[in-house]
Amino acid sequence: MRAVANPPNPFESAALEWEGPPPPAALQVFEERCRSAITENDSPDVGFRFGVNPYRGCFHACAYCYARPSHQYWGFGAGTDFDRKIVVKTNVAEKLREELRAKRWKGDPIVFSGNTDCYQPLEASYGLTRACLEACLEVRNPVGVITKSVLVRRDLDVLAKLSEVARAHVTVSIPFADDAMARAIEPFASPPSKRFETLRRLADVGVGCGVSLGPVIPGLNDDQLPEILERAKAAGASSAFLILLRLPREVREVFDARLQEAFPLRADKVRHAILEMRQGRMNDPRFGSRMRGHGPRWQLIETLFRTTTRRLGIDVHESSVDGSLSRETTYVRPLETTTRVRSKRQLTLFE
Repeated sequence: MRAVANPPNPFESAALEWEGPPPPAALQVFEERCRSAITENDSPDVGFRFGVNPYRGCFHACAYCYARPSHQYWGFGAGTDFDRKIVVKTNVAEKLREELRAKRWKGDPIVFSGNTDCYQPLEASYGLTRACLEACLEVRNPVGVITKSVLVRRDLDVLAKLSEVARAHVTVSIPFADDAMARAIEPFASPPSKRFETLRRLADVGVGCGVSLGPVIPGLNDDQLPEILERAKAAGASSAFLILLRLPREVREVFDARLQEAFPLRADKVRHAILEMRQGRMNDPRFGSRMRGHGPRWQLIETLFRTTTRRLGIDVHESSVDGSLSRETTYVRPLETTTRVRSKRQLTLFE
């Protein structure tokens, strides 16, 4: 078991230092009742407007996860706290039903999730994502899902029905073709081999699906892009999108430690390649830079991606749901509940 290790939290005035070895990072679950379910995002860097996050923190423990700093807003750390101190919004489906029936709701596509994986292991027992999908099905609200987990297979029945009456699209994130390499960086996510099979299961029941090649980590997995795309296409994926690694704030410290531990002989090469693509920086916070890098190496990566998708007949998207979900209204609001729900403030993406 991994020991407790967190970068300093910029929102805390004091830092904890262990006397002796830190204790194991055991799983802790914090149940809460949320005030609202639908979060609204106006950032051009994300690619969708509305999302639902049933959980905060993620057991998958992906070293590169851009959502790690958001855990610090709640007094937790961005390291092992993010992986093992998981907040569960027990009433999220109840709140979502209320908001879907509110007069102000227009039936826009909802993405699960904008922050952490909605199908992380706790979903197997809590079933919050499934309950939310059922709420969307009741009113025929379009849905997008992005996940690394094979647990999405459990909900093939709901997703298939949504595909028939509204729209549903599932993006499976597969940045590595090799199971062992993926385990080193994404230690508790489903292995890539299982994720490709998940794409096949989705396609078999008529659910639109695509693959996210993100993040691309130059010097580590960029040479695996053609294999990932070919296997995804063979499994039934019809779309793909590309994201260059981002290392905001404390994520860099977590990623760098994992990289050094797992791939000590390649670590310097990867760091140099990142600096080259980000013009001497490890991260580029500017809007619109999420996918783009700079320099000859990035041009080769992007050309390889575009050439391979063109050869395979895969649509290129700019985000997990771009071009996948129609904005046309198939939404049906139950009349008997429309007058009972008061308009509520939309929360921000990470609330």
